[in-house]
Order: sequence, then C-alpha cells, then structure tokens
Amino acid sequence: MIRNFIILLASVVMSTACQPTEKKTPVPPSQGVSEASVSEAVNAIKSRNDASNAVLIEKGVKHAASLWRDSDGSSADFVKFCSENFIADAQQKEASFYRFGEYFESLNGHFNKLTLDLQENVQLKKGEVLPIDAQFAAYNPGAHLINDFYDNKIAFIVALNFPYYTTEEKNEQGPNWTPLQWGYARLGDIFSSRIPSNLVLKAAKVSAEGDAYIADYNIYMGHILSEDNLKLFSENMVLLSHWNLRDEIKANYANKETGLKKQALIYRIMQRIVDQSIPKTVINSDKQDWNPATNEVFIAGTKTETEPENDGRYQQILNNFHIYQEYDQYDQAMPTAIQRAFSVGMQIPQPEVQKLFNEFLSSPQVQQVAEIIKKRLGRDLQPWDIWYDGFKARSSINEESLNAITEKKYPNAAALEADLGNMLIKFGFTKDKAAFIASRISVDPARGSGHAWGASMKAEKAHLRTRIPETGMNYKGYNIAVHEFGHNVEQTISLNYVPNYMINGVPNTAFTEALAFVFQQRDLFLLNMKDNNPEKDYLKTLDIFWSVYEIMGVSMVDMKMWQWLYANPKATAVELRDAVLQISKDVWNTYYAPVFGTKDQTILGIYSHMINSPMYLPNYAFGHLIHFQLEEHFKTHEFAPEVLRIFALGQLTPNEWMKQAIGTPLSNEAILKATEAAVEKME
Repeated sequence: MIRNFIILLASVVMSTACQPTEKKTPVPPSQGVSEASVSEAVNAIKSRNDASNAVLIEKGVKHAASLWRDSDGSSADFVKFCSENFIADAQQKEASFYRFGEYFESLNGHFNKLTLDLQENVQLKKGEVLPIDAQFAAYNPGAHLINDFYDNKIAFIVALNFPYYTTEEKNEQGPNWTPLQWGYARLGDIFSSRIPSNLVLKAAKVSAEGDAYIADYNIYMGHILSEDNLKLFSENMVLLSHWNLRDEIKANYANKETGLKKQALIYRIMQRIVDQSIPKTVINSDKQDWNPATNEVFIAGTKTETEPENDGRYQQILNNFHIYQEYDQYDQAMPTAIQRAFSVGMQIPQPEVQKLFNEFLSSPQVQQVAEIIKKRLGRDLQPWDIWYDGFKARSSINEESLNAITEKKYPNAAALEADLGNMLIKFGFTKDKAAFIASRISVDPARGSGHAWGASMKAEKAHLRTRIPETGMNYKGYNIAVHEFGHNVEQTISLNYVPNYMINGVPNTAFTEALAFVFQQRDLFLLNMKDNNPEKDYLKTLDIFWSVYEIMGVSMVDMKMWQWLYANPKATAVELRDAVLQISKDVWNTYYAPVFGTKDQTILGIYSHMINSPMYLPNYAFGHLIHFQLEEHFKTHEFAPEVLRIFALGQLTPNEWMKQAIGTPLSNEAILKATEAAVEKME
C-alpha cells in the first residue's frame, strides 16, 4: 500500500534501542508563504484555467503552501510555480496520475527490496550476526528521497494537483468516490508532512536496534526451575518473549499432568519481564539455571549473584517516545504520535477506538463466557487464562502429536514454500490463481519471531518468515506460518489486483490481521484434520470473543501508556516502568479483576509490540472484530472468490471498505450478538 511508501521513507513506525536518543531536536524551517500569496496563487490559476474547480484549486494551493519553506523560493516564486504547474485538463491529470503510479511503484518497490537486503543478516537465520550487519540494518536507503522530491519540486506538483484529504474528509466524501478518485487522494497522502532526512535516518537506526533487542529476547526453558527446583520443560526448548511464552501457555491446556504447573511458571517469568526483575544473564542464555519464583540463578548447581535487566525495556520505550517527539513538530495537523497512529495510521480517531474497546470489555457477555471457561477447566480462573485456548479444535490434541505431523511435513523452509499452492487449492482457489499467488511468496527461516513482509511492486515477492528448528517446523512455528501466510495472500492480492497502484493495500493493518486470523483458524484443516463437532461454529465464536477480550485489554495499556508519556515528557525509565505497572493494574482491576477474582495483575504489559511496534496492538483487536464479520460473511459466500474480491478493493477508509466488502460497518454488534447466542447454546 502507498502508506508503506510513507513508512519506508519517513520511518513513522519505529522502535528503539537501549541507549538514550540524542536530545537535540532540529528546528523546523520557517514557512515562507503568506495568506496574501496563497490568494494570489489561487487567482493566478483561475485566470489561466476554467474556474469551475475552484474548490480543488484552493485546496491544492493551500496544501502546497503548508509545505513550502523559505529555502524553496520567495512568495513570488510560489505564485509562479502554482500558476505554471496546476493541471487543469482532466485527461492530462489522469494520465499524470498513472505516470506517478509507475514511478512510485518502482521507487517504493526497489527501496523495499534494498531494505530487505540490508536487514537480511539480522532478521534471518544466516549464521553469526556481525557488528557491521547491525549497522547496515539500521541504515535507511530512502531517507533522503522525500526531501529530494521537495528540492526538485515534485512534491509540490503532487501537493498542488492531488491535495491531502483528512480522514474526516475521506469518510465524508469517500462513499461517492470512484477508484480513480481514491487513487488521487492516496497520492496526496504521500506529501502530508515534511520530515528532515537526518531525522529519518535517526529513526531508522532506532527501529533496527529495537528489532534486534526483541529478536534476541529468548528464554531457555530447559534451564528454568520450578518453585521446588524441578525442570519441567525439554532441554532444547527456547521461547521468544512474548509470543512463544504466550503460545506455550496455550499449548499446555491439553496437558493434564503438568500443564497447570508449566503455565504458572511461564506466568511468573512474564511478571519478571514486565517489572524488570528478570536477571539480565538469563536472557538469551543457556549458561545458567533460573528459578523465577525465588529469582535465584545457579551455575553448575551453585547459586550466583546476578543483576536485573535494569529497566532496559522501558528505556527503549522512552527512546521511541523521544523520536516521536522530534517528529511532532513537523506535523501541524497531527502533532502527536497518538493522533498519527490512530487518525492517520488506523484512520480511526483514538477516542473512538477507546470507546469501542470500553464497550466490549464492559459487556455482560464477558462474565458469561468466563463462566463457561471455568466449567470447562474445572477450576477458578487464573490470570494467564486470558489466553485460554480450549475452544479451538486443537486444544484437545497433544502438541507433541501435532509437532510430529508438522516436523515431517515441513523439514525446512523450502518444503513449506513448495506447499503454498496446495494450501490455496484446499481453500478453494483455482489452480491458476493458487499458482500465481504462491509464486509471489518466498518462505524464509526467521531469526526472531515470525512475520510477513509484503512486496511493494509487482515484480517482487512477499516474504513469509517463521522459526524452523533443525528438527523441522514444530506446530507453534506452523501455526504462526499459516497466520503470516494470510498476510502474504492479502499483500499479494491487494498489490496485484487493485484498480490502480495508489490504492494498493488495505485501510489499515487491522484488515491484513483479519485475513491472517482467518487463515490461522484453518491451520488444522490444511493438515487434513477435520473438526466434526456439531458445536464448532459456537466454539469458534467464543474463541474469537475471548481473543478480543484479551487483546483489547493489552491495547488499552498501550494507549494509556502513550497518553501518560505525553503528560510526562521528561519521565525517566524507572518512572515509566512504575507507570506501566500501575496502568496495567488499573486496566486489569477495571475489566478483568471482576471476572477473574484477582486484583493488581501486571500481565497486560507483557507484549513486545509496546517496544518495537508502538500503538500497533489495537490493530489486533480490530483485526479480530473484522475477522469475525468476515467469517459470518463466508458462511453464505464462497470463500476463495470472496477473498479475491474483498481484498482487491484497495485502500479505502475502514467503514467504506467494510460496507463494500460485506455490507455492514465495523462494530462490536455482530460478535456480541453471536456470543450471546453461543453462550445460550453452550449452557
């Protein structure tokens, strides 16, 4: 999508490193266009062209003026530029638009490929990571491009003729737009603010360092001791925080012997990570044994003194915040990262998001579903039961048996890549469509967590990345891979089948998460394991509901943390740590303690996205809501053809996309109503 171009070149989604960022912030250059000059430019264009599109002329001139600096020329130069470069002829404007699409696809695609190449040694399992690898991974090859476009005036040609529309304007006018008009608006999104190249490079460095920190946050479970100093996990089990730790909790619901003990032990590890009391030496190390309950570390059976991580987790978040602060001054319309993440990134204002989440988390269905889970578990709920996985068909299957299947079927990345077309055929895609989509996806063995990286031009492939041990792909890796495969299918369809390049993609990342969830929920189906349970549809509803309940709470913590940061911009890492712990407790006590019967839990602060993907978490919540509405749609529509149609709509606004996709807007209503029916049936 075109927003990927903005992200790639301006690095507006970034993470952070352990080291504090430079405190010196650049001062925005002065704006050199007065209101009088704007009026003069408007009148100059009108005098040379048909004034029937006066509204568009005025909008384009004002937007170009908001980006013009003294260094770009005088007021007279601005007036002359506008008069000479406004495209009044509709056919010439359309032809220019498609030409812009060709250029931006090439630029976006090649810079995306360069970024992939430079980060490959850090992100993929390709041997030892050398210091020089991190340096190249931190480099943004497109850092200067946007500013080059201002210098050579291309940016101003776009701003003048394809002006920026706010999300509110898109929501108001978008229902009446053609795909071409949507393309015009998305072209205007590229030049909505003007960020200095040195800040873009700085952001890229911070982002790469944050990714590296998360990629190596492994816990060697074979060296974890229970409260009574027993080893419960296999020697070779290595779990990445937070993803694999969470998934191991899920996997142990089928373990009737030691499952509960293992879950409690993992939960204690998570608590240590959140409050930063985890010994630094046990992170990504198999040189010692660690008892999370007592926080004691042993080497060869002898207790040894160790230091905690010392709030490195929270210093990283702070560094991230400081980078965003530097960006703030260059965006007059959206002067905070919160506004940019929601009103621009998600295209939904943050207060609306928070209101929707509060409505769901406070619904009576939460307590009703919790009672069903308690009955199924035969015990009171524990805090980690926010990840209860017992509604899924796989929950009753021992994970070792699933591992045996996936390890044999996918011994390496090449085996998975070779099977992608067959997976799509199982989903109902024609052989031709399945072969094409599969041919546009490459499978890579990931060093860190699994992820999907889309292509940005049709000549390149999307990348599916997951962990594949030497023994073959275990079920956890397979489950993640199917999720990422859903992303890749969306990325391929929304790039290759959209009406024009400028609207390639989806409204926001929640929509690609939705298709990833759709695929992930069918992982056993792809292994030819059928679920014949007559209650499967009701169980699926309850499963999605409980997933939404969990991730909305996590998202609330993330949002409230950023609100706190802006209210306390000079906070230290220790102060931020204490704030996050309190925020986590407050959110828990509001929405979870009445259900779980336990107060002051901090586990909602465990997600690694808070470090390397700020304010991304709400996308998962929306992804689940969209996922559910799509699943309801697929009950009465053929799966594969609808996936192709829906994800070729392109980058509309969220509600317009939903209306054109399935006929209804995005809301809690569908899942709450279906959950009420499922509860009644299960009772």
